[in-house]
Parts: sequence; C-alpha cells; structure tokens
Amino acid sequence: MRILYVSQYFPPEMGAPAARVHELSRAWVRSGHTVTVLTGFAHHPTGVKARGDRWRLTRRQTVDGIDVVRTYVYAAPNLGTWRRMASYVSFFASAALIGAFRVSRPDIVVATSPQLLCACAGYALARVKRVPFVFEVRDLWPESIIAVEAMQENLIVRGLKRVARYLYRNSSRIVTVGQGYKRQIEQRYSISPQRIEVVPNGVDLATFVPGPRDNEVRREYGWDDRLVLLYVGTHGMAHALHVVLEAARRFRDDPRKLFVFVGEGACKAQLKRRAAELQLDNVQFIDQQPKVRIPLFYSACDIGLVTLRNTPLFQDVLPSKIFEYLGMQRPVIISVDGEARRLVQEAGSGIFVAPENVDELVDAIRRLAEQPALRESMGRSGRQYVAAHYRRDRLAELYLELLQRICDAPSAGIGG
Repeated sequence: MRILYVSQYFPPEMGAPAARVHELSRAWVRSGHTVTVLTGFAHHPTGVKARGDRWRLTRRQTVDGIDVVRTYVYAAPNLGTWRRMASYVSFFASAALIGAFRVSRPDIVVATSPQLLCACAGYALARVKRVPFVFEVRDLWPESIIAVEAMQENLIVRGLKRVARYLYRNSSRIVTVGQGYKRQIEQRYSISPQRIEVVPNGVDLATFVPGPRDNEVRREYGWDDRLVLLYVGTHGMAHALHVVLEAARRFRDDPRKLFVFVGEGACKAQLKRRAAELQLDNVQFIDQQPKVRIPLFYSACDIGLVTLRNTPLFQDVLPSKIFEYLGMQRPVIISVDGEARRLVQEAGSGIFVAPENVDELVDAIRRLAEQPALRESMGRSGRQYVAAHYRRDRLAELYLELLQRICDAPSAGIGG
C-alpha cells in the first residue's frame, strides 16, 4: 500500500503530532509499505528554521525509510494568534500545490489535525489524486481554540466550524485518538459513529526504556539527590502551568524538591518572569531538547506532571506525555479529568488532582514524596499497563488494517 501522510509537523520538531506521524510511518515502512510524509520545514515552536531551510520552497529526504517531502511554511513562533494563522494558511497552500506535483499517486491520503487547514490540504490532494481521504483528528478545532480563550466565537471561528463539518462529512473515514473525541464529533456534527474509528496515541517501548535515575541529565543540571517533579512539553495556554508554579511557591523552603520545566511555548516567558518575581530557587526551566535525550530526562525524574486547564472539553483529552511517563516507569500526578484520569487510575500509575487545584496538587506531591515505595510500585504498574494496551507498534498495525479496509472498499478511489 502507498500511503500519503500530511502533517505540518515532523521531526526534528518535538511534540505529539510529529512523534505520532513519525512513529506510525516508520512502523508502516517496516511492514513493507511505501509511506510519503508531506510536511513543512521544521520551525515549531520557536518560529526559527534551520539556516539552510529559510529560503527553500521544497526539499526531499529519506528518514527511517520514509519519503519526506518538506514544503514551504511561514515560520511563526507558538505565540500570537495571527502569525500562527498565517503559518497554517501558508502550509495549506504550499502543501496542496507542491504535493499535487511532487507526490506520486498514493492509494490513500491521511491528513492530521491540528491544525485544521492541514486536513484541508490532505482533502484537496485526495480529490486531485482520486483516492480515499482519512481525516485524523488529534484535537478538536476550533473548539480547543475557544476553550483556551485564544479566540472568541467570531466570524473566523464560525468559518472553521463549517470547514470542520465539511471535512467530517466528506472524508472516507475519521480517525480520532480517544473515545471522548469520537463522542464529541458525533454529537456536535451529527456524524454516524460507524464512520469514526479510534486509534489512540501510545508509546514506542523500544525508545522509552527505563534507565538509571542517576544519569548524565541529573548530573548535568545539578539535581543531585533532590526529588524532581518534571513537566515535559509545550508551555501553552492550555496547560495551566501557573498552577505548578504556585505549588512550587508553597515548597520554596524545602530544598529537597525541584520543579523542572522542559520545552517551549507561548507562556514560557511569562512563567519565567513569574518564577523570577517569586524568587523560586526550586524551579528550573530547560530549553527544548532533542527527542533522543527525552528518555534520559524521564529516567532522571521522580514524578511526572500532566496538567491542563479546567475546561469541559479537556475531559476528552489523552495527553501523549502520559504514555511516555508510564513507559519510562515513572508515577504521574494527573491534573486532567475524564479519559486521562480514568487511564491513570486504571493503570494504578499515579494520583489524580482536580485541574487548577493547587491545594490538591500540593497534597499529592507530599504524598508521593513521602512514599518512595508507592512511587516505585506505580511506576511498575504504569509500564505494564502501556505495554499491554498502548504499544505504538501494535497500534500501527491496527491503523494499517483500517487503511487497507478503506482501500479495499467498493467506493475507494473517489477521494471521499
């Protein structure tokens, strides 16, 4: 099978979208299929391209057997609504145009959202190539934009809702990453549940292998023998990291505990300013790291933090970092209600605290800090759970079987 996967983000960029596309595509190639990823030049979240990419319209390369076609994108930092919108529009236009000429006819097109215009590019290419179109929904747009108050209900948001409705209704199949998203799409857009499949995120257990706590990362950053609470990922409007800073303020007189933030995002500068104002010596900010080093950070930490804002929409979210913490045998404090809470509790791998509730977060930190045996037990349970239910290689096989069924269907080849 020849698969075209359209995603604005791909390694060396970090984050869940890039990881999912890379790891699934790599698994499909290893299964003997031909995979082309149509993506932008790497720049997220800093808005800075590599020097050799800044004036290029397109470039082709091979990554782990994947045919990667990079196309022009206006490089905008993950800060400011209008510049990011310009980035999304630029990728839509260049991917649709360049993809039409530089990518040979596949058997199926998969396009991932966010962002929504990326899916539009995939749909356009499926129509041009006259093949089935799979709309992969990793985040509900524009609902998530409203939930984090990045935009109010206005003409642009209403337009995006119409675009989303059109894509839902004209795709060959919709693939979401969680049952909650499936329910939301059914209810909000009146889509038949038979047209929606769930292929959740997972973890590559060959990459995320538990290692020694006392490693090069702990030595490099001077963590010594302190209890390290680690947040890895986007420092964005959705993540409620100001609550973690407030918890750190409550522990400012306890030198044994260290709060570490790794990554970039729209709120990072604000968080750093706030930490400086509060004179929090127990907080450390570390720039985004190469993916190959992330397992070392997980190994070096004691407790993983997973937080989101307190909004009903996020009860259907399963942050991908959960699977990585669990795969690395680290207990988590999960401050996301709904599906994420149920997963962690079923795995026996952490403690739930109500979103944006500082008091509960502080109590959970104290409990885990005082019980190293509990942390160890939760870590083991988490690794066992994701190995049984969320292995990326097995999920890639299930996804591949779905794509094959779509291609074999009598209506295949009409582009949705």
